Amino acid sequence: MTTVVSDRTQELLTRTVVWDNHACMPLRPEDETFLPQLARHKAAGVTVVFLNIYFDMYPPETAFTMLASFHGWIERHADDYVIAQTVADIETAKKDHKLAIAFDIEGGKAVEAHPGLVEMFYRLGVRWMLIAYNRNNRLGGGCQDQDTGLTDYGCQIIDEMERVGMVLCCSHTGYRTAREAMEYSRNPVIFSHSNPRALKDHDRNIPDDLMRACARGRGVVNLNGLGIFLGNNDNSTETLLRHIDYTVELIGVEHVGLGLDYVFDRAEMDEYIRNRSDMFPPEKGYGAGTNMIEPERFPLIAEAILKNGYSETEVQGILGHNNLRVAREVWK
Repeated sequence: MTTVVSDRTQELLTRTVVWDNHACMPLRPEDETFLPQLARHKAAGVTVVFLNIYFDMYPPETAFTMLASFHGWIERHADDYVIAQTVADIETAKKDHKLAIAFDIEGGKAVEAHPGLVEMFYRLGVRWMLIAYNRNNRLGGGCQDQDTGLTDYGCQIIDEMERVGMVLCCSHTGYRTAREAMEYSRNPVIFSHSNPRALKDHDRNIPDDLMRACARGRGVVNLNGLGIFLGNNDNSTETLLRHIDYTVELIGVEHVGLGLDYVFDRAEMDEYIRNRSDMFPPEKGYGAGTNMIEPERFPLIAEAILKNGYSETEVQGILGHNNLRVAREVWK
């Protein structure tokens, strides 16, 4: 893909921590064939990318086997990649022209057995976790379920996340649970990869009041690049820019970021959708062949935002510095 941009945009990218808040590698610990494609993020000028190690469709032990696999591969390729345990690790990676990698967990089933698992995951590089993935669990409600709200155990997990420094995420979470979680949390809460429902009516997108609540709590709404959530399977840069503009106008540019949710193994994603109608109800528009915004698009996204009249500082915020601010406040 051609990603030629202006000298101004290229110079801006060289002094910006570019942050992709969510990407999905196959959850097959024995299969490393897709991991070399992380070079696509590196070549696009991304500084740090967050890789999913688990979501609520899997047995909880999957999270640990995926972490073992990812850690091993990254350590064997230390000339190009580094695990980001601290903000300083990200800043050093930028200077050393490496791609920093951190991890995320999509759904609280991974910690249902014991709150102490939160700290174990944090020590292994997990820096944010969402409450529920589409369906209800022991912590709270999912966005494709009858949401019964944040549970007492969910509050206990949030307390533990705050203690260790893990960021709370409300993407994929039911609206009631998300509201209650943001009211309960003392730390900034993020939406790691969610778009405004006002522009595309889908349960996975979020209404204005949740975005405002996120901003009031000093959090960041990270927009994703999946066509089903941007429009009618529309993954154009122009449509993403409309979602950025809407969110900026609603909650302020300092609360907007990007988590493209790029899925490297499309066949695996299509298989999930076909086989798990409980998680991905077909009547909600889920289907095979979802268009995505690829990581190579980051320079073009930066150029489009600049051309739309944003200042360089505002563009840096959207590209990564807003999420960096949350990390500085929450990570330990």
